[in-house]
Parts: sequence; C-alpha cells; structure tokens
Amino acid sequence: MNPLLTPFDTAPFSKIENSHFKPAFLQAMEEARAEIDQITANEEVPSFENTIEALEFSGQQLDRISSVFFNLNSAETNEEIQKIAQEVSPLLSEFSNDITLNEALFKRIKNVYDQKDSLNLSVEQQTLLDKKYKSFSRNGANLDEDKKKRLREIDAQLSKLKLKFGENVLAETNKYEMHLTNENDLDGLPEGEKEAAAQMAKAKDKEGWLVTLDYPSYIPFMKYAKNRELRKKLALAFGSKAFHGDELDNQENVLSIANLRYERANLLSYKTHAHFVLEERMAETPEKVYEFLNELLVKAKPAAQKEFDQLEDFAKELDSIDQLEKWDGSYYSEKLKQKLFNLDDEKLKPYFKLENVISGVFKVAEKLFDLKFEEVTDIDKYHEEVKTYKVYDTSNNFISVFYADFHPRKGKRGGAWMTSYKPQYRRNGDNVRPHVSNVCNFTRSTPSKPSLLTFNEVTTLFHEFGHGLHGMLANTTYPSLSGTSVFWDFVELPSQVMENWCYEQEALELFATHYETGEVIPMELVQKIKESATFQEGMQTLRQLSFGLLDMSWHGVDPTGITSVKQHESEAFKGTNLYPETDETCMSTAFSHIFQGGYSSGYYSYKWAEVLDADAFAYFKEKGIFNKEVATKFKDNVLSKGGTENPMTLYKRFRGAEPKVEALLERAGLLN
Repeated sequence: MNPLLTPFDTAPFSKIENSHFKPAFLQAMEEARAEIDQITANEEVPSFENTIEALEFSGQQLDRISSVFFNLNSAETNEEIQKIAQEVSPLLSEFSNDITLNEALFKRIKNVYDQKDSLNLSVEQQTLLDKKYKSFSRNGANLDEDKKKRLREIDAQLSKLKLKFGENVLAETNKYEMHLTNENDLDGLPEGEKEAAAQMAKAKDKEGWLVTLDYPSYIPFMKYAKNRELRKKLALAFGSKAFHGDELDNQENVLSIANLRYERANLLSYKTHAHFVLEERMAETPEKVYEFLNELLVKAKPAAQKEFDQLEDFAKELDSIDQLEKWDGSYYSEKLKQKLFNLDDEKLKPYFKLENVISGVFKVAEKLFDLKFEEVTDIDKYHEEVKTYKVYDTSNNFISVFYADFHPRKGKRGGAWMTSYKPQYRRNGDNVRPHVSNVCNFTRSTPSKPSLLTFNEVTTLFHEFGHGLHGMLANTTYPSLSGTSVFWDFVELPSQVMENWCYEQEALELFATHYETGEVIPMELVQKIKESATFQEGMQTLRQLSFGLLDMSWHGVDPTGITSVKQHESEAFKGTNLYPETDETCMSTAFSHIFQGGYSSGYYSYKWAEVLDADAFAYFKEKGIFNKEVATKFKDNVLSKGGTENPMTLYKRFRGAEPKVEALLERAGLLN
C-alpha cells in the first residue's frame, strides 16, 4: 500500500520509500484531472460554489504529496530524490498548464468573473475569484493555440533548469573541503569552532581540521582566521560556486532561465519578467522598485563609503593592509566591532544555547499571541534531529503542528526557510489546522559544548519563526489564501518584525541565560547589542540593495543580448561596489533565491519589508513590546488574514496609516 495515497494527517515519513513518490504523483494527478473534468462537465450555470470553490478544493491530495516531496528535496535529499524531482517537475508543470489552459474551465471562471459585482461575495470570496481569474489569464488562458503550446514548452524547460541550478549549487557546496593539518592555520578561531572543525575531519576519517562552505563552518573562519591567504582561498571557493566551466557550471542555466522568463512574459504581453511578476506585488511596477532601491541607495551610499574607509584605515593601522579585499571584510569588521563596542560573538554565544533560544521564541509567542508549544514524540519525522511540537492557544484549542530542523547535513541545502506540509482552511464546518516547519543550518553541539548560537543565528531563528507564526495563526476559508500565501513583498513582514525582540532587554531576559552558570545576560551586553545593531548598517544596506539591483538587472530588462554572466553582473554591481572586483567569483551562478527559489524580481522585498517592519515595531515600542492590544491587532489584521485582502489595506488596519520609510532610516542610523 502506498502511504502517500492513503489519507494521512501528519506526513508518514517513516513509511515512505523513494519508490512511492512517482506512482503517487501520477495517481494524484489523474484524480485531480478527474475533479477538473467534473467541474467542466457540470451542466448547471457556472456559480462561485460550483466553479471557483470547487476548483479551489480540487487536487488536495496532489498538493500534500508535492509538499512532502519537495520539502524533503530541500531538507533531506539524495541522488534518487533529485532524479525523481527531475522526472516529476516537468509532469507537474504540464499538469498545471493543462488546468490553466483548459478552455472549458476558463470559460466557466470568466462567466463567474464577469458577473462578480452582482454576486454579493464576501471580501475573501472576491479575492479568491480575482486570484483564480488572474491565475488563468496571467498563465496563457487568452492565448491562441500556438502560443499556448510554446508556453507549455517554456514552463517544462524552466522547471528542469531551476532544479538543475539548485542541484549544482548543493553539489558544489558539498564537494569543497579545506583540509588543514597545521594548527597554526586555525590561529584566531575560537576553541568551539576549532573543535567543530576537528569533529568534521574525524567524521570523514581525516587527521586535523576541515572547513567547508556550509555557513556554520564558513562564516566563523572568515570572521576569525588570522591567515589571510586561507581566508582568500575559502572566499574565492565560496564566491565561485557553479562558476568553473565544468559539469556543475550554472552560467548557461542562468542565461537560459533569464531568457525563457523574458520570452514567457512577452508571450503574455508583458514587457519583461519583472513587469509580469510585479503586477501582483505591493510595488506594482519595475519603475517603483528602481525608485525605491535608488532612494535608499542615495541615503546609504555615503554612510557605506564612510564605514568602508573607516574599516580600511583600521586594517591598515592594525596589519598594514593597503587594499581591503572581500576576504578581509568579516575579519576586520569583527575586530573593529570588538574595539568599538568590546563585543564579539564569543562573548555572546554562552548566553544563546539553542534549546534556550527555542524556549525564548516560544515564550515571546506566548506573551504576544497566547500560544503554548508542547514537544511531542508521536509525530513521524524525516530525520532524528527534527523536533516536533503541538501548538495550542491558552484556551487549549489546537492551533498547529510545528516541525523544527536546525543543523546542516549532507542532504540539506544551505540557508534557512519556513515551509508548510499542510495549509489551514475551513470546510464543512471544520477549521483544518496547518502543519508548519522551520529549517535552519546552525552550529552543532560538540563533545564539550552544547549548540551555542551566534547573535546572527539567534535573529535568523526569530526571523524564520515569524514566518512560522504567519503559517500557524492562519485563519482563512481557502487554502490558497492562507498563511504565507500573500504578495511576495508582504511575506517578509511577520518574519522581519520578529527579529526586533532579539534586541530588547525585556525579551532577552526571558531566555538569554549562560549555559553553564544560568546567569541572565548582563545588561551592559544587551546595551552593546543595541548600540552595535547599526554598526556598518550603511554597508549592510548597500549589500542588500546590490542584490536587489542584480535581480532587477536579470529580470527587468530584455536579457537576449547578454552573453557573459560575469560581465553583466559586474555592470549591475557598479554603483554599489566597495571592494575590488574579483575575476574568479560570480554571484549569479549561485544566487538560488532568484534562479531557484521564488524571489525573481522580488529580492527588493527584503528591504521593502524592512520599511514595514521598522514602522510596525515603532508602534510596539510606543505602546510596550509585549502590549496585548497591539499584538492582537497584529495577529487579527496581519498574521491570521493571509492573502485574503490587499496587504496595504491589512497593514493600515493594523497601524492606522501607511508605513513611513523614515522609521527604517532612523533605526538604521541613516537619517543624518
């Protein structure tokens, strides 16, 4: 019996074998097609219920199988799973096109859409109708047959190219190891980091120490290692992922993806891929995105240049470094930060034991949103390291299942993300609750120390948990409008706003206790965390803006004339460069957010959401960071509402006004 084809509540990971996936996909697609046929064969006059709602609740089995499979492909993959992904992705793309290009179905949807003003629909129903209609019109339903055929070909190609792109980046990350046998090469590294490197070497039956391109290994080495040549070697390896002209090279994939996206947009009568994407975003147009990025660039560039000059002078004074290079940035920034604030991660880490931080983020959620997290052992999981929780409110109503997966592994892609195994929705009187997951790559425990997080890892955990809350607290009728199914430049608000609590004494006192002594984090350290929060903020802002501008340079233009990925990228970075150019590196070939994930034409949204989050948190600060009234307004108008209404409408209902960019500039210290 295929466990994916028998009804399940939580994903039956231990029963699933790789051989179950493809047959399950094929059968679920057949069943979903039959459900669509039922809608189109209905002889009754098309109505919201028999067409729009029926379509919304079709293919649920297929959605569940997809979420289990593709989440595993990110968090616990292997060659067999990757091969299945390459086989089923074009089939899913074809299936999706079979629906959006189904004329009989579109005719029924259009029939309902054309009479929407007389249907007396709720706001959520209006949004669903609008979204369903657009998902067809924006995906070729109005095209002639030849163009529909070409659209199908493009979508099938894109689905394979994006997977290939991601596989190459993961393979490159896994392939690289810097094997050190001389302990002097680790000078500067804290003991915990040395121990982790030794543990990694031992796990691979090697003498000495191993440093890899996984963040928990890469970042500390770049930050602390005195050996400049080794930092250079590691930085060039990191910066040149999938840029070696070999079988793992992504240059052709980048060009093909950009060109196919452009052709697809043109087919649908949009000027560029960015014009197509941004029509369904708060920003609305590429012009507005450029205007937004450039406004911040004007404010950030002088501050960034000043900070860079200060860093260069400091490196010169300390080590007679004449020219600051990319592999020097983290190292001297950390040294300068220690000098200015007498603060470094090694001082902070003992107060951020992973288990305490998890408990802390739960306590913050309890104080703000009345949630309780109960760790359970009866929920099936895909790896022994995954923690599972049941979430309740303070009245003991069941809210959500929550999975947490915190450490790097061979089969897990880098970075941190939130995902869902089951959406929330209401049907037949039931409020079906969601299953949400946070996946991160944090430093592991060693024989002598528990997992102690850097402050950056603490904010990452709070960030992903903010996305998690958006999923867990969802309270909508339709699954496609639930949780994080919102405009892409609104989705980062709940995550980024949560990071603010990491800087507040009142919140830190709940969980930041020394792992050996139990002492609460001293207030002078909290003060230093706050003071250092805007350290090199100009440079950080410039870096984020450069990524947003690179994204727009691939997707907001006609890319057909681009022949060199590296040359194109260098042009895009011109106005934001502080460090000298390095010929060996290329960001685009490993820029998974925009070439594999969903951020194409959307990378600007991190900064956009920072404006929202700074403005939103200013409201909390004004009333008290655990103020129930403000927290409830945030829960009721943002976290629970998903994509049921226009995000600006929801935001204004929470805040009483549109967000102001000044809140961000003030917080970042960029106003003067």
